[in-house]
Amino acid sequence: MTTKLMAGIDLHSNNLFCAIVDMEGKRVFEKKLPCDLKSVVAALKPFKKRLEKIAVESTYNWYWLVDGLQDHGYPVVLANPAAMQQYDGLKQADDKSDAFFLAEMLRLNILPTGYICDRQWRSVRDLLRRRMGLVQKRTSLILSLKSLHTRATGQDLGTGRIKTLEPAAAEELFKHPADRLIARLDLQLVEQLDRSIAEIETTILAEVKAFPEYRVLQTMPGVGRILGLTITLETVDPKRFAGPGEYASYCRCVDSRRLSNGKKKGENNGKCGNKYLAWAFVEAANFAQRHDGACRQFYDRKKAQVNGIVATKALACKLAKAAWHMMSRNTPYDGQRMFPGEGRRDGGLDAAGAPLGRAGASPLRVATGGQASAGSPAPGRRSPGPAQNTARRG
Repeated sequence: MTTKLMAGIDLHSNNLFCAIVDMEGKRVFEKKLPCDLKSVVAALKPFKKRLEKIAVESTYNWYWLVDGLQDHGYPVVLANPAAMQQYDGLKQADDKSDAFFLAEMLRLNILPTGYICDRQWRSVRDLLRRRMGLVQKRTSLILSLKSLHTRATGQDLGTGRIKTLEPAAAEELFKHPADRLIARLDLQLVEQLDRSIAEIETTILAEVKAFPEYRVLQTMPGVGRILGLTITLETVDPKRFAGPGEYASYCRCVDSRRLSNGKKKGENNGKCGNKYLAWAFVEAANFAQRHDGACRQFYDRKKAQVNGIVATKALACKLAKAAWHMMSRNTPYDGQRMFPGEGRRDGGLDAAGAPLGRAGASPLRVATGGQASAGSPAPGRRSPGPAQNTARRG
């Protein structure tokens, strides 16, 4: 009987270490290799028929290796380094021991693994993440110009005015040639970033707008075009989560406290999860509590008990759980199921600024047959992204 094998690959930027063990834990193969797919495939070829699984450490550069091994017919899993910890008493550890550690955990079926996103949507998701970086750069340039104007003149230059200024007009605000040059270059860069951001948004929307998950998310209060794209592409497959609680945890919307005998003993890893989803649902909560009556009532009740930050996070958690149900079942947002009984009192405004009815129903949503959410941006406007988020923080 042929013994099955398990492989572990400790991946670095310029090399990797491959280790193979059999089902008895005996070491069968070990070798340090360059980051070259042909070299890796050649080294694994003698063991291909017996290899049950290959564990690749999830580093920043795992795409090429996982995709290449899958193309050659190897069963690959992505090891989650944040959930693995070797014995603290080890006197010495190196790449070899790390690779065999991966293979051994795989053999024992206790290896914590990560999600391998489909490569087609992974590239679109990375493009959306690049948009966030460009928006943040644009915001930093705008804030830099504001600060320069305040230092030079003692007067505040509004962000709205900066966005409408032409580079030549910005030069006229300053006397010193160096300041004039900075102002012109900053606005030229802002204009270029605006064009790049718009091109990215057009490309991504053309790819994602047909997603059923994206369409149902547009019915949720506080979720517009950009937040809808972010949630869709960062989630991809909502059914990979066991339930709404697990999804909310992945979105960093749950407590990370460590309790013992009813007392708080410390904090666990609060950064475990997806930072982009964490940002998206907090942004959605901020807009929803301003434009949706039921969300506002929930927020006000929580704020009276704790504080505004915790209340916003609690609302974000509610929205994350609702989003999981909506994406998993392909059903639109239902405020009555989200907040049973919350809409019985008047209060709140819809996206157009009109007062909500007694049931918390938006006249805008009723008029459009449920296609526009109470927190969605007005036509022709995109939902605020990281630029506005950064600007508020200063």
